[in-house]
Amino acid sequence: MTFALSEYHQQKKEEFRRFAAAELDSGSEFPWTNLNRAAAKGYMGLPLPKEWGGGGEDFLTYILLIEAVSAVCASTGVIMAVHTSVGTYPLFLYGRDEQKKRYLEKLARGEMLGAFALTETGAGSDAAAITTTATRVKGGYRINGCKIFITGGGEADLYTVFALVSPPGGRRAMAVFLVEKGAPGLEVSPPERKMGLNRSATTALYFNDLFVPEENRLGEEGAGFGIAMSLLDGGRIGIAAQGLGLAGACLDYTAALLKKRIEADIEVGQGSLFTLADLSARKQAAALLTYRAAVVKGCGRRCTGQASMAKLFSTDLAVEAAARCLDLAGLEGMSDNNPLARYFRDAKVTQIYEGSNQIQRIVIARELHGG
Repeated sequence: MTFALSEYHQQKKEEFRRFAAAELDSGSEFPWTNLNRAAAKGYMGLPLPKEWGGGGEDFLTYILLIEAVSAVCASTGVIMAVHTSVGTYPLFLYGRDEQKKRYLEKLARGEMLGAFALTETGAGSDAAAITTTATRVKGGYRINGCKIFITGGGEADLYTVFALVSPPGGRRAMAVFLVEKGAPGLEVSPPERKMGLNRSATTALYFNDLFVPEENRLGEEGAGFGIAMSLLDGGRIGIAAQGLGLAGACLDYTAALLKKRIEADIEVGQGSLFTLADLSARKQAAALLTYRAAVVKGCGRRCTGQASMAKLFSTDLAVEAAARCLDLAGLEGMSDNNPLARYFRDAKVTQIYEGSNQIQRIVIARELHGG
């Protein structure tokens, strides 16, 4: 048993840090520049096999990438995480060869951007409650319904869409479909005005009698719920890494700020240093939880409890670290130009998406008694 990153993983972590610091920007527009730079490095499909255009790296290496990117631009981090874990992996795991040949290599290389369309009004944490329907017609299906809070909505090239095959039949009727950007019958709402992650377009998708050919169904009819559930662990570890990156960014900024004050002979109370010490210790604990979950998943073992613990701990830490560091920064932290203000706004949603932290507590409790 070892609690240290291997030499290889440490080298990759430093590589990703240099990339994020030198090549990523944190502007206000949808971060296509960042995504294109990541694609040029081979980072948009890092854990996917090389035969399909990916980087062939293990899951831990991918998680180190999301952590590093999120520390500089959390919007770019979540777009990359969604693109990889739930936008591309379903196709890799469940797609037929002809589907993979058509889409997977382009997704893995970053030539296409993937998105995931499951959430609906009344069907957030309870995925089985979706009402979007796919009615069988000659040659395929007609999809009707609405999805909400779609990361990359309007920008993504390929949507993985979940719908109930008509006539309705509960969970067993759920199926998954690959829908291309611009398909007739697909309408995208204007982006949501959000508190944070403002570079990541978040929209609703409206399906108005949209035709999907039979060959664009992913897996069998009735497999949709199982496909959705199988992706949760990887997605949650990715958001844990995002929280870890944000917490680290808060600590790095605040440590540098306090050091500058000390060098300028401005009094810094011991309590401020104790706050940073406590947060730093908890960040190390969050890293151990997140990296452990990534290693377990990379070994092909069930990691539901580990993923939920990592997501819960890391994202709660991100919010607390942002709040406490804002306290230490004082009035200068209140400026929109101060990165701590952005970290604070970006951190909150990590507690909510990919299963709220209340849901993570339920999952962990069930794991404890084998329920």
